[in-house]
Formats: sequence, C-alpha cells, structure tokens
Amino acid sequence: MDRILDMRPKDLVNLDGRQLLESIRAAEGRTIICEILCPVMPLLMDVTNAELVGAFGADIILLNFYDTQKPAIFGVAPMPGESPIQAVKKLTGRAVGINLEPVDPEQKVMGQRSMLEPGRIATRENMRKAYEQGTQIITLTGNPKTGVSNDRIEGAIREAREELGDRVILIAGKMHSAGTAGEMGEDIISKAVIGRFLEAGADVILLPAPGTVPGITLEFVKEMGDFIHQRGALLLTTIGTSQEGAGEDTIKSIALYAKMAGADLHHIGDAGYTGIAVPENIMAYSIAIRGRRHTYRRMAMRV
Repeated sequence: MDRILDMRPKDLVNLDGRQLLESIRAAEGRTIICEILCPVMPLLMDVTNAELVGAFGADIILLNFYDTQKPAIFGVAPMPGESPIQAVKKLTGRAVGINLEPVDPEQKVMGQRSMLEPGRIATRENMRKAYEQGTQIITLTGNPKTGVSNDRIEGAIREAREELGDRVILIAGKMHSAGTAGEMGEDIISKAVIGRFLEAGADVILLPAPGTVPGITLEFVKEMGDFIHQRGALLLTTIGTSQEGAGEDTIKSIALYAKMAGADLHHIGDAGYTGIAVPENIMAYSIAIRGRRHTYRRMAMRV
C-alpha cells in the first residue's frame, strides 16, 4: 500500500478502512487530520471549511457534531442521492471520518451536561448509518461536558467492530476529560485502559498531544505511545483544547513534541476560530512534521 503522502485525491477517497490504515502506517508519522464543526457557517462564506482545511494541508477531514440521523454540513450541498460525507469527499479529495460519542448517562459531569442529538451518540445504528453515508473512520471520543467515559468507549469499540468488521478505522480515546470528573489530566487514560481498548478492537488510540492538557507531558505520551506500538496499533495525538487557535510557535512546538512521542497521526481541532482551526496553523503544523515538499504537494493536488 502506498504512503498516504503519495496518494492522489481520487485514490484517497476510495480507500477502505484496512487500506487507509496501512497507508497511514507507511507514512511514518506524517499524516494530518483536521477537524471541522458541521453546524457552523464556513469561515469564508462561500468556501466550505472542509475545502479550506484541505487547501492548507489536511490529509483527512474529521467531522464533529455530525448527526447520522439528520446528516448536514453547513455550506455543503449534496447532489440527489448523495450524502454530505460523499459530497465532502468529492469537493476535497480527502479521506473523511466522523466523531461519535459513547455517552455515559450515569457519569457525573462537571457543570451543566451537554445533551446530544440522537444521531451523534455511538450506537450500532449510528455506526451503520455513518458507514453507509461514506465515512472511512469512526472516532469514539467526547466533546466537552458530554459525560463520555472510558468504560463506554470500550463498549462502543466492541459494538462497532461487531457491526462493521474491518471496513472502517476505529479510533478511541479522549482529547480532554469530556466533563467526566474522574478522568482528567493524566487520568484521562492509562496502560490498563489502552489495553482494554485494543483488546476490544481499536486500530488507533487517541491521546492529547503533549502540552495540550494539564499533566500530559512528552514523557507520558511517549510511554503510552511505546505501549501502543508494541501491540501493533497506531497513536493519534490531538489538539482538542483550543490551542489550534494559538500562535504558530506554540503549534510547531506541539507538532515536534507529538512526533518525538511517536505520533503516527496528528489531529488539529476545530476551535481556532469557531468550527475550524486557524488555517495558517494547519500549514505550520504540517511543515513542522513533514516539510514544505509534502505540505505544498498536498495543498496543491487537484481533485
């Protein structure tokens, strides 16, 4: 399988879960995932946020707040018979994934609990719908104040694998506590939790990038990353705490720390401006981990 670095857009959008996973593995830590918030008006009005993150270097677009039961992305107008995910693939030539949230209704939440639309919850029905609508990746994670717990993530991994087999990549973990009081800082995850996720069938383990969550250091992520790699899985480091809106020096530092920690994939969140990272930060991050050649090539490839 070719490296995702070398994939043309027409090939990238058609990869199944196993093929996409191996193309990411082959790229040796040089894959960029950019998250966008589906219900938010595009930053540039008549250019979708999906197109914008693609233009600044994203290999994969991750859809947050995507409702599988009422699928819509602000600014995206699918053709008849086409899903919003399929429309984004056609517009951008990028692989596309979505977030689904394994909410734990018994979990105590700090502050006012955020209530999710039924189509955003990690159920078998929603996983199946997401796959049928064209997603190549399902990320089992939590937005702020949703009460997503590691126990529920583990259960959702098992259900997704039973429902969809190897047809999608399963990413599992939390970018921050998601409002869960007992899973904050370095207690977000542990080797024991990672082991459970992998046994359940996760392909990729999600960890906050060094410096993005209190207590999440380079040493901590490196230790967890080594544990993940020894078991044959991949590591995704994330910026999920609005630092995607910080200065470029901060972004470049996070990028290099994440790479030193062993990240196979690098995630940039959707809260730089509302619904999208600062576009220049996407490019700065990409250049930091893979240089101008691969960054400009991804930016310039025609769909």
